[in-house]
Amino acid sequence: MEPLLKIINLHAKVEGKEILKGINLEVYPGEIHAIMGPNGSGKSTLASVLAGKPGYEVTDGEVYFLGKDLLKMKPEERAREGLFLAFQHPVEIPGVTLINFLRAAVEELYKHRGLEPPSPAEFLKLLREKKKLVEFDAKLENRSVNEGFSGGEKKKNEMLQLAVLDPKLAILDEIDSGLDVDALRQVANGVNRLRRDDNAFLIITHYQRLLNYIIPDYVHILYNGRIVKSGDKTLALEVEENGYEQIKALNN
Repeated sequence: MEPLLKIINLHAKVEGKEILKGINLEVYPGEIHAIMGPNGSGKSTLASVLAGKPGYEVTDGEVYFLGKDLLKMKPEERAREGLFLAFQHPVEIPGVTLINFLRAAVEELYKHRGLEPPSPAEFLKLLREKKKLVEFDAKLENRSVNEGFSGGEKKKNEMLQLAVLDPKLAILDEIDSGLDVDALRQVANGVNRLRRDDNAFLIITHYQRLLNYIIPDYVHILYNGRIVKSGDKTLALEVEENGYEQIKALNN
């Protein structure tokens, strides 16, 4: 079986400073990988590079997504191919309602796949099903995207987008940031319900608490631009108990 995502010796700079210093990682269908690490270790940079965010310069390495050269794709091409990034700080889009935003995104996906876009009735049926799946508040769908949303509502909106767009690989960049316990549980439940044998998740988090609700297959510790240790869920518990100090020693 081929990996969904294969990263080979990835190096990247931001504003001339090297942040990623040789990332190697393979993610297969059906897997959940958690990336943990202290602030400044390169976690969000990795997510941004994979999504094709401007301002990040890849200086070495290769990345393959579904067997294709990801680094040669524009950001919108990566999204159409099935890569999704849930932002740590979701942006507001004034004047564009969430329902219209999702409708336009779904139409683009169908066109990319050579399919006839769903009718308005078919789209509304799909939206109802996905809202129920991720416990999304119906009153938010007619508001501008993320405008005036609380932190928890923004993260739930990201989960609804994830459910509707149904990507092959979802990268969740500190989606637990700023959430209370109830909102955290709802977001985690959404991930667990969306997990299938043919998709995968890359969860970037600073703390172990999210992993109480989403059980990863693999945990990787990122420090100083490199993955310095990998393991199962017990590695996250080890970090929770002892912090990153003894992990840092592996890089010295």
